[in-house]
Amino acid sequence: MNLTKETKLTLVYISIAFLFSVSMRLIWIYQFGGYEPFMFNGQFMINTNDGYFWAEGARDLLSGSSTNPSAENFYDTFHQLHDLSPVSSAASQLTAFFAYILPFSFESVILYMPIFLGSLVVVPIILIAKNLKNLEMGLIAALLASIAWSYYNRTMVGYYDTDMLNIVIPTFLLWSIIWAMTTNQNRYLLITALDILVYRWWYPQSYALEFSFFGLILLYTLIYDRKNIYNYKLLSIMMFAMLNIDGYIRFPLVLGIFYIFRQEKFDKYIYYIFGVSVLAFFMSGGFNPIWSQLKGYVFTDAISQAEKGMQLHFYSVMQTVREAGKIPFETFANRISGHTVTFLLSVIGYAWLSYKHRIMLFALPLVGLGFLAWFGGLRFTIYAVPPLALGMAFLIVEVSRFPVKLRMTGKSKHEMTGKSKHEMTGKSKHNITGKSTFSSSLGLTRGSILILLTSAILAPNIQHIIEYKVPTVFTKDEVKVLDNLGKITSREDYVVSWWDYGYPIRYYADVKTLVDGGKHGGSVNFPVSYILTNSQDEAARMARLDVEYTEKTFTFRDENKQLIIDKNLTIFSNIEQMTKEYGYDDTNDFLLSLDTDIKLPKKTRDIYLFLPFRMLNIYPTVKVFSNLDLMSGQKYNRPLFYISTNYKQIKNILHLGNGVSLDLNTKILSLGDKKTMIRRFVTTVYDKKMRLKKKVDLVDFSSNISVIYMKNYNTFLILDEATYNSTYIQLMVLEEYDAKLFEPVELTPHAKVYKLKI
Repeated sequence: MNLTKETKLTLVYISIAFLFSVSMRLIWIYQFGGYEPFMFNGQFMINTNDGYFWAEGARDLLSGSSTNPSAENFYDTFHQLHDLSPVSSAASQLTAFFAYILPFSFESVILYMPIFLGSLVVVPIILIAKNLKNLEMGLIAALLASIAWSYYNRTMVGYYDTDMLNIVIPTFLLWSIIWAMTTNQNRYLLITALDILVYRWWYPQSYALEFSFFGLILLYTLIYDRKNIYNYKLLSIMMFAMLNIDGYIRFPLVLGIFYIFRQEKFDKYIYYIFGVSVLAFFMSGGFNPIWSQLKGYVFTDAISQAEKGMQLHFYSVMQTVREAGKIPFETFANRISGHTVTFLLSVIGYAWLSYKHRIMLFALPLVGLGFLAWFGGLRFTIYAVPPLALGMAFLIVEVSRFPVKLRMTGKSKHEMTGKSKHEMTGKSKHNITGKSTFSSSLGLTRGSILILLTSAILAPNIQHIIEYKVPTVFTKDEVKVLDNLGKITSREDYVVSWWDYGYPIRYYADVKTLVDGGKHGGSVNFPVSYILTNSQDEAARMARLDVEYTEKTFTFRDENKQLIIDKNLTIFSNIEQMTKEYGYDDTNDFLLSLDTDIKLPKKTRDIYLFLPFRMLNIYPTVKVFSNLDLMSGQKYNRPLFYISTNYKQIKNILHLGNGVSLDLNTKILSLGDKKTMIRRFVTTVYDKKMRLKKKVDLVDFSSNISVIYMKNYNTFLILDEATYNSTYIQLMVLEEYDAKLFEPVELTPHAKVYKLKI
């Protein structure tokens, strides 16, 4: 194959940018090389909670063993019933494939996959620049985009999540659309459609972005190019690829449509085909997922209300998810471009680039979705990275041309005014030597500017990479607890913990959980929050109830699938089902009954509580989900919970920060202007055998506030009595468990596991 000079240069630039991206992501490995707390089974662990979800699916696919007696399809044979393992997901399937064919451990595959897949974003960026006849711009943009703050954060080593291709694929889609619109070649019809199919396979939530690309092409066609039949072919095949039906149906449909579009005899039917594609899109419910995403990330309310049944109120999880929250402008700008100045210049550059090359306006869906981050959460910033990187690179390339133009102007003037005898007699030598020197000077001048400006925009991003020392999800000691737990549990057993830890619990212990990173709506979070933050009596009964009702609901869904569809039945929350079946009309009355000896469902499996020390820092967040009246939605008063790890003692006064102090002699606690005696002062410490020892000094029983000093953790806690008696504090912090309800399984300073006895 004879490659053109442009193609060879394109491949060289892609290689440079790809290797640069990979090398930057290896800095984390270098920084933590040999750091044992981040390693398990001889390899670094991943650093994103969601990654353990896909890892669980890949693990189950590779194991090939089934405990699912009612498997209805191929993928159901790889896992047990109702374990929620994502064996049919693209990320798990691709991971299993790589782990199967590559000579590396499974842990190594999931650790390094984000590095190599995420770095592929440089390919479409440079190919887009090739279309614009500006490969220098492509290289600079690829270097910047590959390490921009938000993109690096979500594709760094160990960030094993769908984000490793979530920007790569739509950037390829942008490339194929640009080439389709500029060349009108049939092959780009198929490439665009296949890109959409792959994008939907990889990331089912891709509806909104796909539809935005479609809408922009349609708008352009109706305003500027209505008679171009190729545009309607492109729109039609995109629409068929976007139908809200299974991919194995859309794939042959797309191939069939592509075959038709290649036959000129069918051109007279294109408008009819386009109309059918749009009708089929809406009839298949194609717009419904788009609206659902907008409601979930943009129109978020703190309290959500069920639409049917008792219309219970639950706390919305989106209020506690950082990536869905509003962010300040500086953070928004830094995450897209690395620096506020770079961001502003990138916007100017993109505007200029779009003015010079109108085809770049098709990148607006990516820019728009990225800008949504300013209002709807920082996770969206990554979408704006590639187009704004192209804008910044275009600006640099254009600026670098100015000195060349000035030198060329200077040369012309010299030629007009500076002719001499020397020039006449030594013309040949002067011309050859002078031309060579002048060309070298120009190349060095422009090259130096390109290098200087490129280095300037890369520097803050590289600095961010060096400083961004994100830890692994769990430490080695925490994982050891889960690994040991997995050896004594059945795959049908449940482990109760907060949803942040659901995926890694399932991965390392191979058990079931009530909540996780994908199943954490207000209605499912309420029982778990209630278990962790209420008394042991109430927690134990709620744990048994929630687990058994969860399995009961699974069974009902399995046995009544068609009935649920035909009659559009609503499956109410576990809490609502419990309330009704125990004969109550008010959920508050039912919850009060948990403090009595109510009859519990028959035990079908064991239940364990996994209580990591790290949960202490999010205890107020955990509590908020059950700290409200489900009937009215009214929030209860916030419990007193204050944690201090940065304190100092001056004489007999212990200063705990934020206006909080404790007189160690009188045991008077100052909370701002308010002073009160404390109920008890508790000191906890681990001995040489890692057994917890406690010293409890009773002070004033009329007080509602206690202070706990966790000596080994260098931490002080200030708690009201209800919080002090909560299951998490009693079992994790104090190891004060009710032997009738719980038995300890593993007690370490990092995490504690208890087994439910009822």
